[in-house]
Amino acid sequence: MSAHRVPPVLDVDALIDDPRTKIIVCCGSGGVGKTTTAAALGVRAAERGRDVVVLTVDPARRLAQSMGLSELDNSPRRIDGVGGDGELHAMMLDMKRTFDEIVEAHSDPDRARQILANPFYQSLSSSLSGTQEYMAMEKLGQLHRSGAWDLIIVDTPPSRNALDFLDAPERMGRFLDGRFMKLLATPAKTGGRLGVKVLTAGFGVFTGVLNKVIGVQLLRDVQTFVAAFETMFGGFRERAEKTFRLLQTPGTAFLVVAAPEADALREASYFVERLAQERMPLAGLVVNRVHTVAPGTPTAARSQAAAETLDERGEHPLTAALLRLHADRRQLAAREDRLREHFTSAHPNVPVATVPAQAEDVHDLDGLRQVGADLAENKPHPTTKPA
Repeated sequence: MSAHRVPPVLDVDALIDDPRTKIIVCCGSGGVGKTTTAAALGVRAAERGRDVVVLTVDPARRLAQSMGLSELDNSPRRIDGVGGDGELHAMMLDMKRTFDEIVEAHSDPDRARQILANPFYQSLSSSLSGTQEYMAMEKLGQLHRSGAWDLIIVDTPPSRNALDFLDAPERMGRFLDGRFMKLLATPAKTGGRLGVKVLTAGFGVFTGVLNKVIGVQLLRDVQTFVAAFETMFGGFRERAEKTFRLLQTPGTAFLVVAAPEADALREASYFVERLAQERMPLAGLVVNRVHTVAPGTPTAARSQAAAETLDERGEHPLTAALLRLHADRRQLAAREDRLREHFTSAHPNVPVATVPAQAEDVHDLDGLRQVGADLAENKPHPTTKPA
């Protein structure tokens, strides 16, 4: 049997202390503790002297409450109760408000009002696939350009596919700068009813089908929106390209977050491969909610056998129950260890940090500090002995 491969250690404190680290992007599938990891890194970095802003997309109130706030919104808010020489701000992405800010910043006031009031824009800014991912990166660009913080930590939108996050800026740019959108602008360009006649004459079948599928009023709303929005098309593509380049710079560090479960680690493996393909700087893997056992304790088989012996004798039922719980814990820890070893075998050079499973959900700054301290332990998780 091959020896357990010990992965390199992810030195979290070295990462957050390095002044060259300007952006940390926490990515991974949903439900793996990604938001808590981002917040814990923010607290630890601030208390070690960095001026930090954490951008999250998690609408759960418990994260805001853990930071001592009643709620988070689209503007950074200072977090009280953070020690050290640094400062911590946090915000929750409002994708529609961010889209509105882009419109207001890149068009004159009259055109901005026209766009914001357009029904098609209101639907587009709230529900277009990929909008949340794109707006997270737009907000990252805004925070970076402001120069107000020396460390930005991004909790990316939960996704089952790494492509959604990495491709969103380019995909949004292609959509808004595409031929279809330009075609819809034709009536407004040519002006009034004549424009409609020109479009109908040239694309009668096309518009006839659109009218039947989406309705005349919606088609007009789309055409009006595109005409007003057209001057901004190039800006979307340009910012998408800048954001992508920013993510590739040495000052950015990606942390892939996972749980010790087969699906989550399989998704993490895919993220690692895609980041390498796109030449994104990967700092390492964080595995949350890891179950551990104290060294030197009985194996699962011995614990189970001892429990059965006590049952046969009719003695010490509480002790027998505790032995069974220990056996279950041993088996769970061994299964998690095998899953991590499988990831390490596929990606032997990826540094890893583990965070032990917490007794309860993180609900305050002390809880976030504990997660940060666990992240910074700098010791590889010991191999679990056979169950």
